[in-house]
Amino acid sequence: MASMRDIKRRKESIQSTGQITKAMKLVSTVKLQKAKTRAENSLPYFNYMYQTVSSMLKKSATLSHPYLNAGSSPKKAIIVITSNRGLAGGYNSNVIKLVTGSGIAKEDAVIYSVGRKGRDALARRGYKIAADYSEVMNEPMFKDAVDIGREVLGAFASGEIGEIYIAYTVFKNTVVHIPTFLKLLPVEFDEQDKKEDVGSDLVLMNYEPAAEEALNLIIPKYINSLIYGALVQALASENGARMQAMDAATSNADEMISNLSLLYNRARQSSITQELTEIIAGANAIG
Repeated sequence: MASMRDIKRRKESIQSTGQITKAMKLVSTVKLQKAKTRAENSLPYFNYMYQTVSSMLKKSATLSHPYLNAGSSPKKAIIVITSNRGLAGGYNSNVIKLVTGSGIAKEDAVIYSVGRKGRDALARRGYKIAADYSEVMNEPMFKDAVDIGREVLGAFASGEIGEIYIAYTVFKNTVVHIPTFLKLLPVEFDEQDKKEDVGSDLVLMNYEPAAEEALNLIIPKYINSLIYGALVQALASENGARMQAMDAATSNADEMISNLSLLYNRARQSSITQELTEIIAGANAIG
């Protein structure tokens, strides 16, 4: 059995750690409420944006436009959204697994990183980091999404990359966060969608001004909106994951403190018993 001094030191150390995790849980809870409200308020807009523009582009599938066709380059851009800090359970590792398990060859992947944890992990695995926007996760703004979108769209339009993907975490509720790997460009639709459109009354989409000019305006705004929505969702998911992780850590600390208190009391009782035995034995020897 460990000595009373060792048990006491261990208990004090865990108590200190427990206070830290409890404080971090409270901070994450406050941040989560703000991020959750922001994510929930913005979700309807992005859902309707996605549905509306998807419907438009499905009816434009016959058009020849750079944003509707894959580029010739084998390179694929992946916007990876993680956190700048750890202690969030499996939040960061789940997003990294999406990238490494996506089937995209490492030499063909070009990473646009949002969050230091994802950047560092993928860099260690040998992925090329084309740009780093880690500071964006401190307080995501729509302008940040525009900056990211402008860079990846520029690379797509110039032929440097042939496809654009985004890896992030969808915030469903406080305890459920869904890692998601989404293809942004080129816009693709399955055969069922195309068959449904052929049989519909609104097969063609008319554009004013010309289709190419209209799509040059619509698709970048569409992509920027999806990126911003992903940033907002990821921030809420990060704080939810960290709150859960710190809650679990605090509960574990409380349990360990309880067990150590029991061990300390047993060691103390054993020490007292031993001292009494020695006193009695000494008294008997004198007598």
